[in-house]
Amino acid sequence: MESVSDFYADRALLEWQIELGVTEAIGDAPVDRYALPETGPAKRKVATPAASAAVEPAAAAQSDPVQEAKIAAQSAGSLEDLQQALGAFELCELKKGARNLVFSDGVPGARVMIIGEAPGRDEDREGRPFVGRAGQLLDRMLAAIELSRAENVYITNVLPWRPPQNCDPQPEEIAMMFPFLERHVALAKPEFIICMGNISCLSVLGKKGITRMRGNWEQAFGLPVLPMFHPTYLLGTPSAKREAWADLLDLSAKLKL
Repeated sequence: MESVSDFYADRALLEWQIELGVTEAIGDAPVDRYALPETGPAKRKVATPAASAAVEPAAAAQSDPVQEAKIAAQSAGSLEDLQQALGAFELCELKKGARNLVFSDGVPGARVMIIGEAPGRDEDREGRPFVGRAGQLLDRMLAAIELSRAENVYITNVLPWRPPQNCDPQPEEIAMMFPFLERHVALAKPEFIICMGNISCLSVLGKKGITRMRGNWEQAFGLPVLPMFHPTYLLGTPSAKREAWADLLDLSAKLKL
């Protein structure tokens, strides 16, 4: 049986071929097109007023995913309501290929809220953000400045569902999930936000370039925002841990003011 990841990979390959101009599938056996009967050009169908009227309601019935997300998010009066609203949201294709909704971890109402990018394999399996090796590194980083998800940090992601094969989220997916993220911040009520990674910065701050942005405080949702390297990046680039440590010290200093 074909796995979900294989399905999404096959679909992405098919869409790529269509963008290149592929218009028909070629069979295994060759076809002698000179032996095929001649066919005249297809007659162009002229749309009649009645036909146009029949099409217009169908086009109008198509919903705007971002607007639907805004309505669903704003209807949530608590974090529990928001989690239920996300679970009931059916317009994001990522949900179909994910095992679990990855909503949050840590302490709601904590002064520090970390926003990551998207769930990976481990997060998708457990239904919690930042687990596995990246999560372990994050926990060690927080512990170095006397923070922990068990006591005084709240964690979520830009996307609640794992993208196929851990690929970067598409812009339309980020836009679709942003109303939920915005509401999440409003309900969690942090004092400081940490954006970990490029995708998080793109969603929250509208720009990316984490090597240039990290360490520089920004503003979003009416709150101070500090871009930082994602723990996954630090695992592959240990030399960047010096900058990450400087950012953690900066955050610690802010918390002590």
